[in-house]
Amino acid sequence: MTWAELLAYCLAKPGAWQDEPWEGDVVAKVGGKIFAFFGSGPGGPGGSVGLKCAGSREAADEWLLRYPDDVSVMAYIGRSGWNTLRIGGAIPDDELIEAVDASYSAVVSKLPKKDRPPLGS
Repeated sequence: MTWAELLAYCLAKPGAWQDEPWEGDVVAKVGGKIFAFFGSGPGGPGGSVGLKCAGSREAADEWLLRYPDDVSVMAYIGRSGWNTLRIGGAIPDDELIEAVDASYSAVVSKLPKKDRPPLGS
C-alpha cells in the first residue's frame, strides 16, 4: 500500500475530506476533526500516517512493541494514544487499514451527533 492509496482510503470514508491546516501538511478529517495526519507527502520509501491507535498511551504502546522500527509516538498528542505508523514497512496493509478504521471510528464517536456522518454511507 502506498501513501496515496492510504490517503484515498481515508477520503473514501463517509463524511471524510482532505484539509491542509498547516502549509504543506495533509490531513483527513471528519466532522471538522482530524482522524489521520499524512504530513507533507510520502517522504522516505513509503511515508507515514499519524492515527489514533488507542484510547490511552498504554494501549497504544502495543503498536510500539509489535513494530518498533515502524511505529513512533506522535509529538504533542501521543499521550492521548496517537502514533505515527510507517507505510510500506513491516506493518501489513490490512493492519494499516484496521488502524485507519479504528482512528476514524474513535474520532466519529466523539463528534456531536449532528456532525456525525450518516450511518451506512
